[in-house]
Amino acid sequence: MNMKPLEDRVVVKPMEAEERTAGGIIVPDNAKEKPQKGEVVAVGPGKFSDEGEKIAMSIKKGDKILYGKYSGTEITVDGTDYLIIRESDVLATF
Repeated sequence: MNMKPLEDRVVVKPMEAEERTAGGIIVPDNAKEKPQKGEVVAVGPGKFSDEGEKIAMSIKKGDKILYGKYSGTEITVDGTDYLIIRESDVLATF
């Protein structure tokens, strides 16, 4: 993938939804929830403050993140699904 996000945007490859519940019940595809975890595959350079200073990104390529359920824009590149979100939509890293 040769995609470079702009400003404070992050390209994320969503992780697959869980196949089983904690109790061992298999979840069918149509009942799976939208994933909220993913791996960062590309990071923008950061945005500029009102004073003109560049604000560095706190997320880097390879980080595993937790993001808002309905965040970002879904895209497909070369048959792979990605999500483009703003750094502010990232809730946590793990």
